[in-house]
Amino acid sequence: MTDSTFNHLDQNGHAHMVDVTPKEPTHRRAVARCTVTMTAATVQAVANREMKKGDVLAVARVAGIQAAKRTSDMIPLCHPLMISSVSVDFEMGEDFIGIEVCVEAVDRTGVEMEALHACATAALTVYDMCKSADRAMTIENLALWEKTGGRSGRYQRVGNIS
Repeated sequence: MTDSTFNHLDQNGHAHMVDVTPKEPTHRRAVARCTVTMTAATVQAVANREMKKGDVLAVARVAGIQAAKRTSDMIPLCHPLMISSVSVDFEMGEDFIGIEVCVEAVDRTGVEMEALHACATAALTVYDMCKSADRAMTIENLALWEKTGGRSGRYQRVGNIS
């Protein structure tokens, strides 16, 4: 962090929502990623749409989009934002499903939490829909990979998360 104070605390140390009124709206974009590890057989069942609960990736995509739109309902100090765009994409590996979420808005505050919340919710949806086949699944490496817009400018994660 470049700022040595927490701006979500008032002068008495109590949590409060930061006033973003003086900020100018700018184009904001954030990308979050995570991985759901599972057996190869579970990945194949997802890919072949053979899971008993239905099309795992279609449901996880909708869950991620919904989560991005409802982030301020779940994270107490997040501002409600007018999100312009949410994409949820999947990468099928031999023993994992990678999830990438991109959220965009023109607003006074960033969309990092919306991207992270959407990615986590999509991963939890994959887990929920596959748990009857594979209870050993794990959700790993949830992280912000990129953000643009706002006073702090561009951020891009360097390297891989392992």
